[in-house]
Amino acid sequence: MSKPAKSAKQQNPLRSAFAALAGTSIEWYDFYAFATAAAIVFDDVFFPADMPPVLRTMSAFATFAVGFLLRPLGGIVFGHIGDRVGRKNTLVITLMMMGVASFAIGLLPTYAQVGALAPTLLIILRLIQGIAIGGEWGGAVLIAVENAPKGRATFFGSFAQLGSSVGALLSTGAFSLMHLWGDEAFKTWGWRVPFLASAVLVVIGLLIRLKLEEAPVMDEIRAQRTVQDKLPVVEVFQTSWRTVLVGVFALATATGGYYIVTSYLLTYGTDELGLSEAMLLNGLTLAAFVELVVTPGLSWLGDRVGAHKVVIAGLFGVVVLSVPQFLVMGTGSVFLIYAAMMAMRFTMSALYGPIAAILAEGFPPRVRYTGISLSYQICNMIFGGFAPLAALSLTALVGGHYWPAAALLMLISAVGIWCTALLRRMRDTYPEPLTTDRDAVPAGV
Repeated sequence: MSKPAKSAKQQNPLRSAFAALAGTSIEWYDFYAFATAAAIVFDDVFFPADMPPVLRTMSAFATFAVGFLLRPLGGIVFGHIGDRVGRKNTLVITLMMMGVASFAIGLLPTYAQVGALAPTLLIILRLIQGIAIGGEWGGAVLIAVENAPKGRATFFGSFAQLGSSVGALLSTGAFSLMHLWGDEAFKTWGWRVPFLASAVLVVIGLLIRLKLEEAPVMDEIRAQRTVQDKLPVVEVFQTSWRTVLVGVFALATATGGYYIVTSYLLTYGTDELGLSEAMLLNGLTLAAFVELVVTPGLSWLGDRVGAHKVVIAGLFGVVVLSVPQFLVMGTGSVFLIYAAMMAMRFTMSALYGPIAAILAEGFPPRVRYTGISLSYQICNMIFGGFAPLAALSLTALVGGHYWPAAALLMLISAVGIWCTALLRRMRDTYPEPLTTDRDAVPAGV
């Protein structure tokens, strides 16, 4: 009788949702801090001063991109642990890895101090970040959706996705704050502070996650496991490879598109148009706040009208706003630039919350961690890391114009619409329930 009682305790949806939010917020804070620093400071700190500016900028973005190369490996390794051992322990490991790597980045010597060793160490730590985040997203999503009340998976799953908004808000806010000390102080030591501050956040996150309970579905998975079971990654590729592939392209705008309208936009605005770094960072912080506020509402709407409909509507919005997002940059108007940033992030918020439940319901519970991690992390490897680098390269080829980046954003969004519709038709492949059988929703939710 003790085991069912424990499972009942494990079904607290709000506790699980906020635990997922706390952890992903810290992980994405660290990840976005690197993205922001790569756009505005790493070219000066970790590469030789006599290198052409364009090559230095591209080298900085390349260090950002390499973190995505090992994310699928992180998804496989931690997906295996999460499907076999449990979601909780896996999430504790990924959080510690990310925190240690980020703190160490804040302590790195510069190129002027140690030469080529500086970018080498930066790349090693970035690879560790990539492995850690590769195992984070899938577990955080499942902790939230597998404990959600029946029919509320989209809303509760959005809490894990909100970590992206919170992390972006904290990281861009931290860099904006450091800019108040002046450009010279920022280039010398100010950029290090956001990375060093991650140590405090990680301690808070660990305290929360160590109190986390497993979802009841883990009891069922353990009970059904046999010695003849295949490795989760093998089973996923044998039975669900179509879902993995379609999921990769359905997520392209939510990953690669995000970095085009943040990291690349920041570089384009400062390098090509001469706009103020501080002004653009403030705008991105404001846009992240908008995303944070509206994502839960759009996810709630997904439970009411259909998560796929909300995601497809958001992708249509990205297509419409792609050109205006960059066009207003040339006006120099702070009002128009901020309005475009907020409108784009409002639209992209329709992708972040609902997509977690959409993808999770495409895989059977016993390999769900591995399946959704592979889709998400392969997508990040292809689109997340290289979309801003591709946009930057295309901009250089056409003499500094924005239209290739806008066209790339429109293309991946159009493909995303088609693949999201395919996921909708594929979702009945596995009849196992995504959430618990409880219909009750906590008061006030």
